[in-house]
Amino acid sequence: MKTTIDIPDKELADAMRFTRARTKREAVVIALEDFNRRKRMAELVKYAGTCTNMISPEELQALRRKR
Repeated sequence: MKTTIDIPDKELADAMRFTRARTKREAVVIALEDFNRRKRMAELVKYAGTCTNMISPEELQALRRKR
């Protein structure tokens, strides 16, 4: 999809340097993918430690020893 946006030159240059992108488009796509990945991970962190059905590390080791 084509979109026209005004990106500050310094920010785009930094994005290209950090992502090692060869084109402006590639730098923007990589930056968006990274942003979205980080936001998804932040959403998952909300659920850390909330699962009550998990076995403990000790129980897992005991199961492994039985094999």
